Amino acid sequence: MADAAEFDIRPATEEDLPAIVAMLADDPLGATRESPGDLTPYLTALKRLADDPHQHLVVAVRAGRVVGTLQLTVIPGLSRRGATRSLVEGVRVHADERGGGLGTRLIQWAIDQSRRENCQLVQLTSDATRTDAHRFYERLGFTASHVGFKLPL
Repeated sequence: MADAAEFDIRPATEEDLPAIVAMLADDPLGATRESPGDLTPYLTALKRLADDPHQHLVVAVRAGRVVGTLQLTVIPGLSRRGATRSLVEGVRVHADERGGGLGTRLIQWAIDQSRRENCQLVQLTSDATRTDAHRFYERLGFTASHVGFKLPL
């Protein structure tokens, strides 16, 4: 396992998609909703993300290999006196890189980028079944302050 300092975090590219999608699919939840064999919808999504300055899809790379990813969305708003917030989504670390500090470094990147964009709040959701992830986020200072709801369309 490598030291987290050995990783670079950079914007994701089309060449990174197979590795990103593989990480998204590499757990019980992702295995039911991702399609690593068909990159077409992911290519379309990447273009939409790249065209939107409020979106940051990044990868963590070590020795030329994509080993982590997350998406950060900056959301202007009216509530909280017109506060801008950020939303962290799709945090993944390759299975053989977990436990080495990379997840912490990715989240710290998201927090730092949120500050650079004058966000007053960083938020995220985590599936109710991901208890290890909940403990991880709480160790980083996040609090489980809200109940989330989703409606599949």
